[in-house]
Amino acid sequence: MIDMPRPRLAVCGAAIGLVLAACTAPPPPPAAEPSRPNIVFVLVDDMDQDLVRFMPEVLRMQREGVTFSNSTVTGSLCCPSRTSLLSGKYPHNTGVFTNEPPDGGFAVFHRRDERDTLGTQLQQAGYRTGFMGKYLNGYRPGRTLGGERPFVPPGWDEWAVAGNGYDEYDYQLNVNGRVRSHGHRPGDYLTDVLAKRGNDIIRSSAAQGTPFFLEVAPFAPHGPFTPAPRHAEEFPGLTAPRTPSFDEPDRSDKPAWLRALPPLPAAKAQAADVKFRKRAQSLQAVDEMLSGFRRTLAETGQAQRTHVLFTSDNGFHLGEHALPEGKQTAFDTDVRVPLIATGPGVPAGRTIADPVQNIDFRPTFAELAGAPGRPDIDGTGFASLLRGGPGTGRNVALIEHHEPRVSQEDPDRQEKPDRIPPTYTAIRTPEGTYVEYVTGEREFYDARTDPFQLTNTYPSLPPERRDELHRILTGLAACRGEAQCTEAATAR
Repeated sequence: MIDMPRPRLAVCGAAIGLVLAACTAPPPPPAAEPSRPNIVFVLVDDMDQDLVRFMPEVLRMQREGVTFSNSTVTGSLCCPSRTSLLSGKYPHNTGVFTNEPPDGGFAVFHRRDERDTLGTQLQQAGYRTGFMGKYLNGYRPGRTLGGERPFVPPGWDEWAVAGNGYDEYDYQLNVNGRVRSHGHRPGDYLTDVLAKRGNDIIRSSAAQGTPFFLEVAPFAPHGPFTPAPRHAEEFPGLTAPRTPSFDEPDRSDKPAWLRALPPLPAAKAQAADVKFRKRAQSLQAVDEMLSGFRRTLAETGQAQRTHVLFTSDNGFHLGEHALPEGKQTAFDTDVRVPLIATGPGVPAGRTIADPVQNIDFRPTFAELAGAPGRPDIDGTGFASLLRGGPGTGRNVALIEHHEPRVSQEDPDRQEKPDRIPPTYTAIRTPEGTYVEYVTGEREFYDARTDPFQLTNTYPSLPPERRDELHRILTGLAACRGEAQCTEAATAR
């Protein structure tokens, strides 16, 4: 249980002659209005559902708040997913499908949508805004982009962002327009640096009495899966889960790109065990960060007026369907991500099955902040769900993927092109996952009878059901704006 601050002295004793004696208790720090809650948003990188069980603070958040069991990303790749989160728009409306130009990366977002994001919207609503950690692929801390100082995007009062922070050491941070270099000392471990800065922002915001929004985006557990030294020996003997889909032996019903893969070599299976263990280890510092944030919120009197949300930009596979490691597929391992939330009015220990997507964070945060709605963005707020109320009315999630070019500069590159799916569009419905590839191939996995997505049942679907799935997918993949996209995401 979070330690709450002790009550302060409310009434000072009256002296003779009704003269009030001086109060000795310190004055309470200014606080945000309860109707305008603070928001702390922690976004990790490449975390799959199986890793939640190794994070005690996240498990505690589940007991004290709500867990969304159907949180889906709009694209299982870092830059498109993060762009959708910041903008509230699907990839087909942002133009960001990959990590690099011409159809992705920071450069495309900077040119098109960066001046209108959840940061600018909350800042305009009177919030103090902060962003720390990983931003978008292609952002470089020292680039000025035509200005006099290293570039800080609009919308952020506090900015501490790295470029290549995947190793957790030997990186640069752009701190409010000044570049600071970090080396390989224990105190340079990036997740810990972000934790300290985040706690400082929480404390200073509480002292100012201004409602605040803070997004902290650690690079963990993205490869090379570097744990903090204090966690490097955790979980001895831990192995990657051997689910029915691990090294799936019969892929004859799968599309050609997956059907052609050989069985998972023994060395790759062993490597999956090592990597899974390191991923769990690297998340321990993130879990400590979350615990520290929540403790600081309690110490500053902000715990009861702050929403804390935890999620990932995409999932990750390690051996499923004979895929050694990576993401970018439409399988649940890659597109279904953890989402846990706590805060004022949030019921404890509840699991919510209503589908939500990363395009929904912006309107949700805006609604919590009392900011005006924006019908031009694609997402729909789920603030009502946070309070135990009704859902959004949607029951379909859209995933959009462009096959990226092979680039040595891309931290998400996978070993061989044949392990990356060709361009596809997919939807997740209550019944299952439907995929249309640019090759003309199709997949459907029944979520009710095949949770590990082993059997492609598309060939056996009735023609009318095939037509219905195609209609829903094409309508959603062309929608623009909240009203149109909400209607298209509602399967009848």
